[in-house]
Amino acid sequence: MDNLGLTTEAHLDRNSIDWKGPFTAMITPFHANGEIDECGLRDHVEFLLAHGIRGLVPNGCTGEFWAQTLTERKRVVEIVQSAAKGRAPVLAGVGASATRDVIELTEHAHSFGCAGVMLMAPFMVHPKKEDLFHHFKAVSDSVPIPIMLYNNPQDVGNELTFDLVERLADLEWVVAIKDSTFDYNVFWKTQCVLGERIRVFIGPSTMFGAPAVQMGADGWVDTYSNLWPELTVALYHAANSGDTLRTRQLQKTGAELRGFLLHPEWNMYCAIKAAMNEVGLPGGYPRLPLRPLTSAHLERMRRGLAEFGVPHATREVSLTP
Repeated sequence: MDNLGLTTEAHLDRNSIDWKGPFTAMITPFHANGEIDECGLRDHVEFLLAHGIRGLVPNGCTGEFWAQTLTERKRVVEIVQSAAKGRAPVLAGVGASATRDVIELTEHAHSFGCAGVMLMAPFMVHPKKEDLFHHFKAVSDSVPIPIMLYNNPQDVGNELTFDLVERLADLEWVVAIKDSTFDYNVFWKTQCVLGERIRVFIGPSTMFGAPAVQMGADGWVDTYSNLWPELTVALYHAANSGDTLRTRQLQKTGAELRGFLLHPEWNMYCAIKAAMNEVGLPGGYPRLPLRPLTSAHLERMRRGLAEFGVPHATREVSLTP
């Protein structure tokens, strides 16, 4: 393998990379003035890796990439990649509406030594299926770095339909997909048909991460592990080990935690940051148009976190098997 952990065959596939297990779609902590909290971001990398997270994905939806300039997004990737020090793969989120912006971000990720990139469909615009194919193809043709497709139609507005994913899997640098359609049937079809060619990761791990892994998924890329990585790591290992009772209990806790953090009175990304702050982690502030939770919301957050038993940053409690 080369310094990116790749085998040397001409056309990459799932066997060209070793991505596996629970990955975190990282938050980006901002100071109250809106600047990136670089120290907090470095500390968060250490925290996640220390608690068993197997891969880091900065600048995804959870990372508020849409509220950052391209220069800031590059800086976030530099911080995460430098802090990781090769201990886990870093997949830079490079989603953008303009293909040239995606290529610029992907070139930067490659030049800085990232293991790969995670690439969603363009948003706001509604390209036809053939346009979408050529968007991804242009990136694959331009930069020699492994690509994880990101199918997130409810946020992006453009779905990577199964027939399109089949074509994209033939592109030289496409090696994986994160399925965030929230439809288990979509995941299952992708796993059955393409699982021998590309690695399949699930997005909503708190909904059906365990059954996805038990049916062959390589892992997941989730948001909630920013707050409680022990839970997602324990769930992954329980699902892999065949401990049905423990898996069921942990999946139930995950689903209930997701429901709590998706309360209709607050934005989920703001809630994750607020919850992190409450337990001593560097969640920081969101950027406008998102706003921090109110005092009343924070009191409800404190009660909920206590009921779930989410440990403080000192991590006196561990769910690791």
